[in-house]
Amino acid sequence: MFCCFAGNYAFAQKANANYRYHIKRATSEIKIDGVMDEQAWAQADSAANFYMVLPMDTSLSKVKTVVRMTYDDNNLYILVTNYNLLPGPYMVESMKRDWNFVKNDNFIFFIDPFNDRTDGFTFGANAAGGQWDGSMYAGGSVDLNWDNKWYSAVKNYPDKWVFEASIPFKSIRYKKGIREWGINFSRNDLKAAEKSAWAPVPRQFPTASLAYTGTLVWDEDPPTASSNVSIIPYALAGVTKDYKAGTAPQFKKELGGDAKISVTPSLNLDLTVNPDFSQVDVDQQVINLSRYQLFFPEKRQFFLENGDLFYNFGYSDIRPFFSRQIGLLQTIDGGARLTGKLDKDWRIGVMDIQTENSAENAIDGANYGVITLQRRVLDRSNIGFMFVNKDITGSLPGVTNLNNSNIGAEFNLASTSNMWTGKLLGLKSFTPGKQGHDLVLADHIQYFSKYWQLYLQEEYVGKNYTASVGFLPRVGYVKLSPLVLHNFFPKKGKILSHGVQFTSNYFFNESFQRTDNESALSYIMTFRDRSTITVSGINDYVKLQAPFDPTNTGKDSLAIGTQHRYNSLDILINSKPQSVFTYSIEGVSGGYYDNGHRLTVSGTVGYRIQPYVNIAVNANYTDLRLPQPYGDTRFTLVGPKVDITFTNTLYFTTYVQYDDQQKNMNINTRFQWRYRPASDFFIVYGENSIPTPYQPKNRQLIIKWTYWCNL
Repeated sequence: MFCCFAGNYAFAQKANANYRYHIKRATSEIKIDGVMDEQAWAQADSAANFYMVLPMDTSLSKVKTVVRMTYDDNNLYILVTNYNLLPGPYMVESMKRDWNFVKNDNFIFFIDPFNDRTDGFTFGANAAGGQWDGSMYAGGSVDLNWDNKWYSAVKNYPDKWVFEASIPFKSIRYKKGIREWGINFSRNDLKAAEKSAWAPVPRQFPTASLAYTGTLVWDEDPPTASSNVSIIPYALAGVTKDYKAGTAPQFKKELGGDAKISVTPSLNLDLTVNPDFSQVDVDQQVINLSRYQLFFPEKRQFFLENGDLFYNFGYSDIRPFFSRQIGLLQTIDGGARLTGKLDKDWRIGVMDIQTENSAENAIDGANYGVITLQRRVLDRSNIGFMFVNKDITGSLPGVTNLNNSNIGAEFNLASTSNMWTGKLLGLKSFTPGKQGHDLVLADHIQYFSKYWQLYLQEEYVGKNYTASVGFLPRVGYVKLSPLVLHNFFPKKGKILSHGVQFTSNYFFNESFQRTDNESALSYIMTFRDRSTITVSGINDYVKLQAPFDPTNTGKDSLAIGTQHRYNSLDILINSKPQSVFTYSIEGVSGGYYDNGHRLTVSGTVGYRIQPYVNIAVNANYTDLRLPQPYGDTRFTLVGPKVDITFTNTLYFTTYVQYDDQQKNMNINTRFQWRYRPASDFFIVYGENSIPTPYQPKNRQLIIKWTYWCNL
């Protein structure tokens, strides 16, 4: 299926090859203050004449943006003048790092040091000075959990706002001698409801799409840092109290840290000793009515740089490696990761981590090893290989944890224009006592244009396939997933686009007998102010392959083999992002298991006091009406979150989550002072309790200091 497409794109020219920005060495020192008063800026080339991406991609941008870049031996510099089109205050969510793109007036740029249009880095700021940085993978996806050391300033004027930044060459990965990098600049102006880019990008793609970068042309070889070693120690003091166990408060003092060593300018070695992740954001709780395990993303810094080499292998529900299986319920002694590019065509990822025994959670200590290689082929496609191994090193009495290995290969197709993408995947697991039916075979193909999106995915997962270091909600099935979407674009009126979408997920057992499917027919409207409405009719069929309690509360289970058919209506409304008051509301009403009825109303409501306070409330109310023994069951989940940003380096966050399905209330409060780039002081308080009647389960208070030192 892929061969006919692959040949067409093997030697295609880069889409925006004619968009070239010539960067010259700075002729003077540069102070990062948002003021263009240095001689170097007067002599730098400028990039202007941005193209509109949204609401339509058929004209130049109405909002004027001018970009200048230069460099010296240590840093890459950028200065951007963002002119106003309409009067009024800027729209910003907060000054907190890595804000929501659609809720902020912002400028972001994307750099692809190998000019291969597959991976790179992104930096930027909103109009209040809040920083944005991330690593890029898969041709345009951005991981905002990536964090590194750089400097920026934003200065506001009556007719414009200016963003100025310096990016140390030590903070990015590139190869000496490459004088042409991929680059694009993106501007989001909420007052004008316009998104634009310097090198034009079709509206169906994000401006982060590396397939549509222009070219950054260096006047000489980019400088290479003489040494690139970062040491990031931490010191921690805290106290925890387990009320359920009734034990005395436990005091702890810990030391540990990470190191980043640049083996080459494009290959990085990460080391960690006694890592601690107490400052990481807590997971967002959800009402779980699924028969399967839920996915929560990795947020721990050690696992993130070039993380796509590991967690982007496979599919969202077939992951041979998922780092959250390591160290969440046991202590990590130490680990090492070697990741990056060997040259323009080869990427490598090697990881080894050792954990301790956890008697409390009945988990043996283990050694986790991962090797992944990725070879670029054709124009923007690649072939990947992965080996994952878990060796049990502990021997807790009465605990049996099995060794497990996985080996796999995949081919990722990405055409020059990004309109055709696809994947071929094969995996095999090795587990003592399990032989046969231990394979995964999967593929998909997608066509994505302005008017059409066509998608087909196929999966086979054997009943004995095991990924103990992966994420795999279900096994023993065959799956077919088609999607068809067609958009219409009125020439005038409040509606920017509207379209009809059909999606379906059909599951079969290994004998190809249908077990369940969900099909949805949707009508999607997008308005010119960027608000949206989606109305969907959904048809469900389930033949249970295992006992299941439809309330997920520990009640009696429906029997294996029982069949359930029901229909429902889903309405989703998203407000325009320009308002200080925003909302996303979804309502689902219709049938449910055992001829029952389900009503769910969920959503997020936000209000911001610009730029200092951002208040958001996530809520879910679910009403299940079922025959006995289940009866009427109601769940409520409420999660208010308050972000206060005193400055762009001083944050205070409080997050409260009340979930009566799990009978749990969680409080997480965090104070963060970024006293210098990538160096922080944290005070974190966490509590879990039974909400009614109120009874604490556990509490902890942590004080943590980190320091990023470049040698």
